[in-house]
Amino acid sequence: MTSTPTRGCTRRGFLRAAGMTGGLALLAPRLLLANAATERRFVFVIQRGAADGLDTLVPYADPAYAALRGGLAIDASAAHRLDGSFALHPALNEAANLFAAKQALFVHAVASPYRERSHFDGQNVLETGGAAPHRLKDGWLNRLAALLPSDGREPLALASTVPTALRGDAKVASYAPSALPDASDDLLLRVGQLYASDPLLGSLWESALRTRGIAGEAVGGPGTARRDAEAIGTLAAGFLARPDGPRIAMIETQGWDTHSRQQARLATHLGALDRLLGALRDGLGPAWAQTVVLVATEFGRTAAINGTGGTDHGTGSAAMLVGGAVRGGRVLADWPGLAPGDLYEGRDLRPTMDLDALIASAVGECFSLEPGMVARTLFPRSGRRATLPSLLRS
Repeated sequence: MTSTPTRGCTRRGFLRAAGMTGGLALLAPRLLLANAATERRFVFVIQRGAADGLDTLVPYADPAYAALRGGLAIDASAAHRLDGSFALHPALNEAANLFAAKQALFVHAVASPYRERSHFDGQNVLETGGAAPHRLKDGWLNRLAALLPSDGREPLALASTVPTALRGDAKVASYAPSALPDASDDLLLRVGQLYASDPLLGSLWESALRTRGIAGEAVGGPGTARRDAEAIGTLAAGFLARPDGPRIAMIETQGWDTHSRQQARLATHLGALDRLLGALRDGLGPAWAQTVVLVATEFGRTAAINGTGGTDHGTGSAAMLVGGAVRGGRVLADWPGLAPGDLYEGRDLRPTMDLDALIASAVGECFSLEPGMVARTLFPRSGRRATLPSLLRS
């Protein structure tokens, strides 16, 4: 089906099926890693706080967009135009370069099955893969790890706590960069000797030292890691690029709840996200060609600007797939329109694309897993079995 825009951005005019041609709180993101016996890498970047998809992936050709957004509306002449319908926020320079290189694919009007507006519940649905909050206790990323061949290396969390997406039967170790002075080699040796005869603590200590060593190599020494988005991207790449390193990662970013002063705040956070993606690409080197990065949020924001220069909790949003393994240079959108009668509950971008299907399709292709089995395993109670073909390069 070809794109035939009518009355600006319409649903009929924006169906792009796969196969067609075509920071403040974010300064301390957290990174979680798992391992798979494959050369492909998969990275999930979660945007906690409900990122605004309408100013991230701008539907500038929809005549209702500018009127709804008022002072928040992104001028298409200042944005990165992707096609005759959508443009990227001006802060997403690296993402635009990846799109031009056909290494980025953007999805609009996408959402999980969740239709309320609680961050806590929305993130739970996104991370567990359930049809409703708190139906499942483990996360879809942990269940994915269980589907992949294991060589004994545990999933790794660069965080003080493991997020819901990685919780489950697969064991997860953790590593959190510390602002404290580094322990001396003598102290580490003495602790190792103390634990050596303990079968449990001894193996845990050895695992911790291996993780510490990898992190140190990735950023030039354990004490030099900066807690900003670019440094986290570099650190993640350092782990993932190693021949013996993990093949699944999760990065948490915060601060996307832009109820006020959205224009400046969103630019800051999108700029930080852009630098993170650039650092991943640069740090992975040749391994970037085998990498898939999914960026998604728990739900979107209201179509209209509010009274404090921001937007409130909404429904549909935008997602990104970037990486050398992505068949990019495309926008996938069954565009619902932003006219009053097109909005979900009269206020939100109506979701027409299934985030569960996007995730299942991306990881299934990434790791050469049967699509139906992946969908049933990652989203067992959602009732969704559809997948999107041809997201990645063969």
